[in-house]
Amino acid sequence: MRFDDTHLTSTRVDVRVVDVVVLAPASAGSADRWRVLVMRRAAGTRCTGAWEIVHGRIERGERPGQAARREVQEETGLTPERLYSITVNPFYLHRFDSVQLAVVFAAIVDGSVPITTGAEHDAWEWLSPAAAMDRLAWPREHQALQYTLHLLRHGDAGPVEDVLLVP
Repeated sequence: MRFDDTHLTSTRVDVRVVDVVVLAPASAGSADRWRVLVMRRAAGTRCTGAWEIVHGRIERGERPGQAARREVQEETGLTPERLYSITVNPFYLHRFDSVQLAVVFAAIVDGSVPITTGAEHDAWEWLSPAAAMDRLAWPREHQALQYTLHLLRHGDAGPVEDVLLVP
């Protein structure tokens, strides 16, 4: 007997999103190496009031690393000094019947530069990693932060720097 799958539909898999954990060095004497930037969604946007990391869509013709740098600039006004490829996190969008793959990056920035938010966010804070973990709404962002903190625990990616550092 032959299986006929012509009546089945397929859920798409799309690589269209970047998530960016934005880090700045913690102040001298801090127990933590890094401070983590978290941003609150503004009224009238999806997920109003949720705290999140920087994220956004990959535009046509853009590579994920380019999108990550652009999104950090657009959402914060900051320019990454270093950018690291961290992992890929999947999530499902039921409205589009699509599994999205979020390419996760970590951006190291100068934390003394003033942050300028766009219309998507109405507040931001630099937090300790533990406080950021408590504040972030999405489990995939918790995982992204955990991976980032592990990989950059010595200030860079150590012996895997040549693989993870995005030129």
